[in-house]
Amino acid sequence: MPELPEVETVRDGLARHVLGRTVTGVEVRRDYSVRRHTGGPLDFAGRLGGRRLDAAVRRGKFLWLLLDDGDDALMAHLGMSGQLLVRGAGEPRVEHPHLRVRLALDDGASLDFVDQRTFGHLSVPDLVPTPDGLPGGLGSPSPVVPEPVAHIARDLLDPALDHAALVAAVRRRRTGLKRALLDQTLVSGIGNIYADEGLWRAQLHYARPTETLRRAEVERALAGAGEVMTEALAQGGTSFDALYVNVNGASGYFDRSLAVYGQEGRPCPRCGTPIRRDEFMNRSSYSCPHCQPRPRRGRF
Repeated sequence: MPELPEVETVRDGLARHVLGRTVTGVEVRRDYSVRRHTGGPLDFAGRLGGRRLDAAVRRGKFLWLLLDDGDDALMAHLGMSGQLLVRGAGEPRVEHPHLRVRLALDDGASLDFVDQRTFGHLSVPDLVPTPDGLPGGLGSPSPVVPEPVAHIARDLLDPALDHAALVAAVRRRRTGLKRALLDQTLVSGIGNIYADEGLWRAQLHYARPTETLRRAEVERALAGAGEVMTEALAQGGTSFDALYVNVNGASGYFDRSLAVYGQEGRPCPRCGTPIRRDEFMNRSSYSCPHCQPRPRRGRF
């Protein structure tokens, strides 16, 4: 599933290619792709027609395009395979087999929502004020967020994140460290890949009980996750197959830089010990047995 660097790569592409454009037509090819929109496909299309796209905003893995009056937004969640692709005015209109929604723009371009596995969705939800009165997310000019995003915490790349409060909140929890990093109500945008990579950098095991962690250890874990996501963002994200691409259809290549994720049995880049894979929350967790000692009473 796309994580923060992948979604931020898409947000940045939207900011560069579609802002200032007006929606001249909306074609919903699959009703299920707008299932979260309360009014259904016809209302979805009606809410977007004639509207200008003014800002591209992201919080965690959610992204949205603020519309011209500031009271509405087109929100997208990419799910496991969703793609937002900008087709230029001069490009041939290739009919992608998994095209779900197409927005025609006033310069002759289009914004296509392509989703093979159909877990993603688009909607035009209500906007609500942020509790702290600060901009809603990266790229936001105003203190509002879509109502479905209101419970999502700020992420490590958000300038408005209160790092001291986040460290204290993690230490108050009684859970495993990786579970805390994946808790989107604590800090958003960290997924399985970047949690494993960040913890390897911090030399902390994913099952360390949060209530036993020193402040400096939590800060190391957060710094590790932030560093690896920043580096992944510079490389366009992590693409394991053709399902994640940016708005121009190009894949990221951070998968070439992964130290532990998906590296079971390969030598740790730091000490040479074979990387270990454990089952974790119906997924996998990768770590170095030497660099990240397993706690005696871990929270797995």
